[in-house]
Amino acid sequence: MTATAPQEAGDLLRQWRRRRGLSQLALAGVAGVSARHLSFVETGRSRPSRAMLLRLGEHLDVPLRERNALLLAAGLAPVYPERRLDDPPMAAVADAVTRILAAYEPFPALVVDRHWELVDANDAVAVLTAGCAPALLEPPCNVLRLCLHPDGLAPRILTLGSWRAHLLARLRHQIATTGDAHLQELLDELRTYPAPPAEPAPHAAPVVPIKLAAPDGRELAFLSTTTLFGTPGDVTVDELAIEAFLPADNATAAALGARPQPPGSPVSAQHDGSPRGSA
Repeated sequence: MTATAPQEAGDLLRQWRRRRGLSQLALAGVAGVSARHLSFVETGRSRPSRAMLLRLGEHLDVPLRERNALLLAAGLAPVYPERRLDDPPMAAVADAVTRILAAYEPFPALVVDRHWELVDANDAVAVLTAGCAPALLEPPCNVLRLCLHPDGLAPRILTLGSWRAHLLARLRHQIATTGDAHLQELLDELRTYPAPPAEPAPHAAPVVPIKLAAPDGRELAFLSTTTLFGTPGDVTVDELAIEAFLPADNATAAALGARPQPPGSPVSAQHDGSPRGSA
């Protein structure tokens, strides 16, 4: 087996620039560096400084993990730590995650990492995982696999076609943005799962709801939201996302034990069975 040669910083930088659809001149202009020097860095004729790589990484919106990889490829030490949520320096972040999950009760909310693996969840997530095969819930539990697998949530999703199309579109966008090979493998796997075609929307809906059958037979309708941490300085925090499922109608809110919302609220406002507004 032939070992793959490690990539140089210039090669990685060029890949990120092209992934963002920028020319050398355009990147040099927004980053405030010489286009000639940038060209020399990409071809290996010049060695970039730490400050230059960090500046370019910021303008290219490179994930923190990959900014560290850029620095390592240039022979420089990484600057962004990667700590576990239970490490003492991460206590404030872990506490914030716990509070956010609790605040969403009685509605389901969960935390995932960059590969959509479950990090944490509130108790209300049980309404989503009821009836799923135990093997799919074993760590590391991949949320997309759990959702679309025929032994997972998929048989209970009444809008499986459109919800599947929505999730796969998000995953394709994430792959295009990050170039993550692990996510590409996940996408290839998810595409093999049986699914109906996406349901045509009766109108241009601002969001894609998920409707599913509850264990007691009632129909539940949710809107999904995604929360990210602003200005993260840690690789783990940079890769965390909080996915919450909010009721799309009062019937769903009531079924989950929430207090009724007044007329005109986002939960109660409806049009052709779909919620107004966006998540």
